[in-house]
Amino acid sequence: MKVLLLVNPFSSSVTARTRVVIRKALAGDHDVELAETARRDHATRLARGAAADGVDVVVVLGGDGTVNEAANGLAGSATALGVLPGGSTNVFARAIGLPNDPIEATAELLDAVEAGSIRRVGLGSANGRYFCFHVGMGYDAALVEQVERRASLKRWAGHPLFMYAGLTTFMRHFDRKNPHFSVQYPDGDNAPDGYFAICCNTNPYTFVGNRPFDIAPDAGLDRGLAMVTVRSLRADRFLRVMGKALAANGSLQKDRWIHYRHDVDSLVVEGINSKAFPYQIDGDYLGEIERIEFRHEPEIMDLVLPLER
Repeated sequence: MKVLLLVNPFSSSVTARTRVVIRKALAGDHDVELAETARRDHATRLARGAAADGVDVVVVLGGDGTVNEAANGLAGSATALGVLPGGSTNVFARAIGLPNDPIEATAELLDAVEAGSIRRVGLGSANGRYFCFHVGMGYDAALVEQVERRASLKRWAGHPLFMYAGLTTFMRHFDRKNPHFSVQYPDGDNAPDGYFAICCNTNPYTFVGNRPFDIAPDAGLDRGLAMVTVRSLRADRFLRVMGKALAANGSLQKDRWIHYRHDVDSLVVEGINSKAFPYQIDGDYLGEIERIEFRHEPEIMDLVLPLER
């Protein structure tokens, strides 16, 4: 099998030793070529080129942003995406059932390829850009922006950095008094007062250490999108919402300050009074925008999935 090992050398968990060990493991039974990314969106170009050259599987060793870029290069092609955790959180790799250690994940990926565990899955799209697991808007994206301002610390600080950024964003860097956007559905349903929203293609939303942040239990690669809109950032309400998400007992979706829809094919998020709001896709902050059109794109990409244990 022809394999491209696509590595982001700047990702938090990627080391020279890891690259060597993983490439050697993949090359045991496959024809492997190595390529490294050098700038934003480079992985998209490399993955698209691999698909055009008839590569069977593009294996990505990097963070969620690199995985997203590769998925955008492979969507609609016959080349499969394989994922190895190389970032600080690795939401997508863990969401599909891989261990958070890249060497262990390589063994499981090889078992899956040998067994033919490759499935055509659905992705979400936001204004035409595909996403693997979620798009965050409002407070969530403002938090990611603060983390990326301290990107040099991600490799060393990891989850403590996210917690610090979450607190400082809540206290100083985000307007918690006025809603930022509305969420509109084709059937007329709407949430007119959004402060924080996540459009999910998979669940969980993220991980706190080894604990999943479970906000959309109905989301999955073979289902439509799930949308979670938080309608207040008053401290006591927000803390209650976060506690329910961590509890993962289904109570979050019933909270009065949550608007929740699942199995959605399309929706629109618009800034209130045409004001732009921050957003991020699969963990990468992309700036501010006035309107996002979401669509679910079923069976758009081949994905290597670990064997059920």
